[in-house]
Amino acid sequence: MTTEQFASDNYSGICPEALQAIEKANNGDAFPYGEDEWTQKAADLLRDFFETDCDNYFVFNGTAANSLALSSLCQSYHSLICTNTSHIETDECGAPEFFSNGIKILLGKEANGKLTPEQIEAIVTKRSDIHYPKPKVISLTQSTELGTVYTTTELTQIKNMAEKYGLRIHMDGARFSNAIVSSGKTPAEMTWKSGVDVLCLGGTKNGMSLGEAVIFFNRELGSEFAYRCKQAGQLASKMRFISCQWAGFLETGIWRKNATHANECARYLADQLGGNTSLNLLYPVEVNAVFVQMPEKIQAGLRNLGYHFYTFIGAGGVRFMTSWNTTTKRIDQLVEDINRLTK
Repeated sequence: MTTEQFASDNYSGICPEALQAIEKANNGDAFPYGEDEWTQKAADLLRDFFETDCDNYFVFNGTAANSLALSSLCQSYHSLICTNTSHIETDECGAPEFFSNGIKILLGKEANGKLTPEQIEAIVTKRSDIHYPKPKVISLTQSTELGTVYTTTELTQIKNMAEKYGLRIHMDGARFSNAIVSSGKTPAEMTWKSGVDVLCLGGTKNGMSLGEAVIFFNRELGSEFAYRCKQAGQLASKMRFISCQWAGFLETGIWRKNATHANECARYLADQLGGNTSLNLLYPVEVNAVFVQMPEKIQAGLRNLGYHFYTFIGAGGVRFMTSWNTTTKRIDQLVEDINRLTK
């Protein structure tokens, strides 16, 4: 079996800087449950990062981050709007519905992974009677499940639609760092300045061992979020081993280095595959994901060689993900194997 995989960026190990941060935080005792210096430092650095006095929490994983954040925005009789490819719809085992006591997810058909203002308005105005769950939240994924990035113009258009109908905006930012690097915009421009109320900021896919940050730009919406974390089993007693990684990533800028490397590797892979006429690129390569239409024969051959990849995301294509530790040598080997199997 091959050692370096392309199925997902969560296959990769922990980057050295995250391990160093954990080792540093492991020197002596510290207060538990987030009362430690590392958690305070990470929270302050996130405020600097986003250029605003946001309220920050740390949980173990993305499913918990999304589900608990959404439950803070909705009552049980509300609904949320997302694309049909959103992680909260396809890959979280009903957790958003569970933690919010039954909110309904209303789906918009993705356009290159994105929601459009027109789709949102059509869903919101479909019905307004008391027999139908009232739309309350728009959930966006940045970067999207199809590897595309919402521009600030697109986000502002969605913000205007949200304001028109009194909706909140949640952002699933499992790969937010990749989107920031790709866009050239600031974290502030891509979030609260574009109307985002709460962001679930991913660290695991960018080189951390575990841990996501839930960031409320509207502090009022997260006023009792700590209780939700505790009730859901997301209040880590040794919180410093999650938050110290965030402190290290933000202080050193390694978040940007890791995301830039992953994005560049995806572009390199796409360029190398471009000469194979048996393959078709399905979506623009804007972050660290490459989607290609690939014959079943090649897929089977790659699996026999020990490669792992997903085929259930996107329009029936193969998804290759790159990460902070992807090497061009391994990409070249993948491309060589694909070209050989094409013959």
